[in-house]
Amino acid sequence: MSDHPTGAGAPEQPTTQLPPQQYPAEPAESGGEAPTRAFAGFRTERRVPASERREPAPPAGMPPWDHTPVTGIPRVDPTAFGAYYNGPADAPSPEVPYRPEPLPHTPYPELSTGMLLRPVKPPPSEGWRRLLYEASGHLINLGESPRAARYNNLVARVNRPLRGSYRIAMLSLKGGVGKTTITATLGGTFATIRGDRVVAVDANPDRGTLSQKIPLETTATVRQLLQDAGSVDRYSEVRRYTSKGPSGLEVLASESDPGVSDAFSADDYSRTLDILERFYGLVLTDCGPGLLHSVMSSVLDKADVLIVVASGSIDGARSASQTLDWLDAHGHQEQVRNSIAVINAVRPRPGKVDMNKVIDHFSRRCRAVRLVPFDAHLEEGAEIDLDRLQRKTRESITELAAVVADGFPGDQRNPGVA
Repeated sequence: MSDHPTGAGAPEQPTTQLPPQQYPAEPAESGGEAPTRAFAGFRTERRVPASERREPAPPAGMPPWDHTPVTGIPRVDPTAFGAYYNGPADAPSPEVPYRPEPLPHTPYPELSTGMLLRPVKPPPSEGWRRLLYEASGHLINLGESPRAARYNNLVARVNRPLRGSYRIAMLSLKGGVGKTTITATLGGTFATIRGDRVVAVDANPDRGTLSQKIPLETTATVRQLLQDAGSVDRYSEVRRYTSKGPSGLEVLASESDPGVSDAFSADDYSRTLDILERFYGLVLTDCGPGLLHSVMSSVLDKADVLIVVASGSIDGARSASQTLDWLDAHGHQEQVRNSIAVINAVRPRPGKVDMNKVIDHFSRRCRAVRLVPFDAHLEEGAEIDLDRLQRKTRESITELAAVVADGFPGDQRNPGVA
């Protein structure tokens, strides 16, 4: 019974002493600490010392951040991303990450011509598109036709930059296939489009006809040039021995005097090239029929590209194929693979000869095959005027010149043309 009254004047109330309650013993924790106990029906929480607390491991793939012992807020290293951090006085200075030097800045690229000026479509140069352009007061500009655009692309290829001198040799085992005609038209096309100095050499050991393709300005020949080679130091001095046509092509004629017994030899050709390559960017050589005369050895050794000319007939195609066979058999395989086959004077109406099979034969042996259509002006055999050629003929010759220009190397043997 309690000895303390519950209130003033209140009667004493009896109290009951509760018997002590028994609780099941809990298993001992690791470390031998006493189990927790409940008080008045509540279970007390076991206190774990701070030294034994274990923080949960971070998920896989995340950096092991340090946590403060109280709040658990991630502690970020201030120098991790290149920030400046002084740190404690006794702490070592953090390593500064490598930073590459910035690239030089191009000043004011937004002020370039391409950025400031709007692109202007070139006006049409021919046909009904040109008439519409003129009739509309230059307001309606449909641009070039597909054919004109293709021709302009060919002209751009012909104008490919060239350093030094480039040598082109025209070959054929058979005469009368138009080899000299192709030499004159190709050289004239190069001279007209490029504006460079272009010369064609008549290397026929017999009497050649290359000089008959342009108006003659002099009776001098390659033989006289070799006799005066020691005094030739300027282009104007070489010009005394050449004839220049309306296209700009110059021709160095061969000896036509039947009384001259000395044939044009390999040494003569080498000496001639030594002179011409100092003043001309393109040197075309019109070789005679056959491959066994002495001058051909020097021509093949010095040529940068070979053009094999054939006709559309069966014997013309066979002669051109035999020319390639002879070159393969005498160690000129690389020149054969880089050569260009030209099938000349192809008639507009297909004959009995399957021209597709002829093209397929040479395309498997040469770098390119080009067809030159029949042209009445070229059939005359007289002086050649490129303006009198049919449009298809001019385009085919320009395409041939573009294929030759595709083979211009980036670096030539000579530093330039005087």
